[in-house]
Amino acid sequence: ITTEYTQELWTLVFFSSRIKQEWNFILECRKKGIPQSKYLKNGFVDTDEKVLDTYGKTPQLQKKRALSDEANKERNKFIFQLSGQQWTEFPESLKDQTFLKEWHVSNTLIQTIPDYIALFQELRVLELSKNQINHLPVEIGCLKNLKVLNVSFNNLKSVPPELGDCENLEKLDLSGNMEIRELPFELSNLKQVTVVDVSANKFPSIPICVLRMSNLQWLDISSNNLRDLPEDIDRLDQLQTLLLQKNKLTYLPRALVNMPKLSLLVVSGDDLVEIPTAICESTTGLKFISLKDSPVETIVCEDTEEIIESEREREQFEKEFMKAYIEDLRERDSAPSYTTKVLLSLQL
Repeated sequence: ITTEYTQELWTLVFFSSRIKQEWNFILECRKKGIPQSKYLKNGFVDTDEKVLDTYGKTPQLQKKRALSDEANKERNKFIFQLSGQQWTEFPESLKDQTFLKEWHVSNTLIQTIPDYIALFQELRVLELSKNQINHLPVEIGCLKNLKVLNVSFNNLKSVPPELGDCENLEKLDLSGNMEIRELPFELSNLKQVTVVDVSANKFPSIPICVLRMSNLQWLDISSNNLRDLPEDIDRLDQLQTLLLQKNKLTYLPRALVNMPKLSLLVVSGDDLVEIPTAICESTTGLKFISLKDSPVETIVCEDTEEIIESEREREQFEKEFMKAYIEDLRERDSAPSYTTKVLLSLQL
């Protein structure tokens, strides 16, 4: 890897760390009821620990914190957490804890999800991001109460049709697996899903099953191989956020104008040669954002795994950046109407 690329990567890591630090600080302030004016200076986050200390000494807030801590202790009884690269498989004792409601497993070397997951009928949240998981077991379809499935940044290449049996699923995150090309039609049964993130994969088009998720509100299919959008995309009449940047789109269909709740549309503008005027002139409060793509230099490296990992790191950083950017846009929703339509050119 070239010295320039290494320096660029370290820069990305630095800014990613800074974004995490600032957002964690903001979340902590909000938990303690600290108004925005106390932790923002000239529009920028001021991570001054004194802000937290001052508000932490208020008796009323101390009482709230004590109640919150007690609630968290009770909740943690039903949560399984695992992290660290010393783990290559799930502990054997997990099999006997079928009362658990949440699994949070990240940054391990675990490759497979055990078949006995079918026994966890109370499971609501399955967070398995940043591991080495290479397939989902068909038994996952037995989790009728599952609401959140996050298997982002693993090594998945496909998704089993049985996932469509998780009828109460609300959030599906398959981002950063780099190799998924399609989703089984059976996922059309997921009528409760509101969030789908399949970014950083190899989808050539929006899967048909996604177009049939009638309650979908957020769709991130950025960093894929999309060349066009389906003309019937407006059947997603509940969709509010559509992220399409870093694809190969050359035009946007007029059907996007017919989506009554679409409030944020993000694309990459370098390949676009046709954008319906109605999108730019929308009177519905749509924020239309065109990002300028930054071409990545071709890396000559014998180790393919190193290339893939560097791509994953870049994608993770860009996703964190976009989340922070979108959150900032939402906080400005109370701005005057003339600022609700935004056309930006950003260098990522």
